[in-house]
Amino acid sequence: MNNFWPHSGFHLALRNADNQLLITDDLLRAWWSRPEVAPVNESCPAELALHASLLETPQRVVTPSDIAALQDTDAQENYGVMLAFRDRLMAAPTLEAAYLSIFRSGDVTVPPLFIDQLVQMIVRSILDGTEDALLARSAELFFRSQKAALENGSVMLADADTVELHATGSNYGDLGRFLVESKSKPRRVELDVLHDDNGERYWARDEAYDTVLSFQQNGAGLVAFCQLIERWIHHFYNVDVKVEPVPKIEDKKWAWHIGLDAQANAILNDLYHGESLSRDRNHRILSLFRMTFNDPSVVRPDVAGKPVYLACAMNEQEILRIKPQNLLLNLPLASIS
Repeated sequence: MNNFWPHSGFHLALRNADNQLLITDDLLRAWWSRPEVAPVNESCPAELALHASLLETPQRVVTPSDIAALQDTDAQENYGVMLAFRDRLMAAPTLEAAYLSIFRSGDVTVPPLFIDQLVQMIVRSILDGTEDALLARSAELFFRSQKAALENGSVMLADADTVELHATGSNYGDLGRFLVESKSKPRRVELDVLHDDNGERYWARDEAYDTVLSFQQNGAGLVAFCQLIERWIHHFYNVDVKVEPVPKIEDKKWAWHIGLDAQANAILNDLYHGESLSRDRNHRILSLFRMTFNDPSVVRPDVAGKPVYLACAMNEQEILRIKPQNLLLNLPLASIS
């Protein structure tokens, strides 16, 4: 069994009978050890004492006077943010419930960094025991931005941070930076495209984020992404859906749609209202999907028996930033409508 993403924090959490994640002191200690709140050389005695106490008792009550005692205003702000996040996790029955509460509150104040880590932990739990490297690689789309490229008519997705690392020469150290500053390009770096038969390359460097996922229509990578969506929805709502890629939306007036990112959401809204797309916006659409519910009775009456259309799209910088919460908040379920 592949023990992938060992630094995700998944192994520091517990799971209940429904495979939902539970907060632990060890997980909180890992968060208190993050560089955003870990002491530095300039930290005052009050900050050192507060941090040490939180490592000892991660769920201890922290009073406003504890925060006011910190001499550095940035430290006060960082602790305030982290404590608000901690308290949200502690108040929720599971990490999944805490994740949903972030968006249902209507006031998303949790830093994206923490949200992405929550998502990574949850999808790591969902995929625990998988031997499918394409499924694990497709799950990265839920918590890491992707740089899209078109090659021979196919959409190829590479980790945006990894692409930027190569583009700036940072992966080559001082030599790479010198080459970039002198406008000389470092040697071309070929990132491996994952296929059904080379999954061992992913497992060997699963936290390097340096493999490419093909979004070719009906290709294995796109099918794996569809399976991920199905598992994500089932994990949160115990609802079974079937998701499949489609080349276009043929319904003249479909009943429901969900954009998997901000770009796709705006595009689908415009199409639904009969507006035409510019060539540029049409070019940004990376894939379309059709979702059907195995049990139509779980869907609100006006959508029951009808497909839900999904889309993902890149922005002007060719970046795809999936928002997995859209799949949970915007489902036409009778129980949440």
